[in-house]
Amino acid sequence: MNPALWVSKTGLSAQDTNMSTISNNLANVNTTGFKRDKAVFQDLLYQINRQPGGLTNQNSELPSGLQLGTGVRVVGTVKQFSQGNLQITEQPLDMAINGRGFLQILQPDGQIAYTRDGQFQLNSNGDVVNPDGYPLEPAINIPDNATNITIGKDGTVTAVTDDQAAPVNLGQITLVDFINPQGLQAIGNNLFKETIASGNPVEGEAGLLGLGTIEQGSVEASNVEVVEELVNMITTQRAYEMNSKVVSTTDQMLQFITNNIGRS
Repeated sequence: MNPALWVSKTGLSAQDTNMSTISNNLANVNTTGFKRDKAVFQDLLYQINRQPGGLTNQNSELPSGLQLGTGVRVVGTVKQFSQGNLQITEQPLDMAINGRGFLQILQPDGQIAYTRDGQFQLNSNGDVVNPDGYPLEPAINIPDNATNITIGKDGTVTAVTDDQAAPVNLGQITLVDFINPQGLQAIGNNLFKETIASGNPVEGEAGLLGLGTIEQGSVEASNVEVVEELVNMITTQRAYEMNSKVVSTTDQMLQFITNNIGRS
């Protein structure tokens, strides 16, 4: 295969992957707690025809050499954990994390998943659960006769019951953080799970040790910036068109050579 065709082919493939990443960001522009992805590009191996610094004679060396690249690839996608805007819902069980940290969700298999999505409800047992019915960890149970549920910035949950005038402490919601949040694995349903790259979760009280605070009656919006993604989409489209142009131009060059050789 002509080298230019191969290089442009890698460019087309990489830009196609980048466009998929951008489209996923735009698709989740209204997803609570969603964090945008960014594609990471890396150039491929080089063909070294003339080694930089190689000697041309005993007293002269090549200042730059001749290195021909073989294309590009997408080596990964990186989650951008910048803070999303806080949207007021006035729902007593909705929570937004203002700062670093994740809420813990107990999955059916007993493992803990992590989320920035603070939309919670009550199940039939009075347990605080996410929209999929998975309970919050540590577990918080709201009595049937509870009113005026209050969640403090430090995660303390209190409520007024019919049989007591003073607020009753129902538990405390803790947050966890990771040394490398970008190493978390996204598993869908607004959930993440830890990996070797993310490091072990460090649990603590909201508002302490660098953790964010909990804002009751609010949720964190997606951190996708629509204008920025549209600009990235246009740039990706132009890059795809340029690589496609290289393919057609190289094909015309090869066709020209073939026709001339055939005539001679």
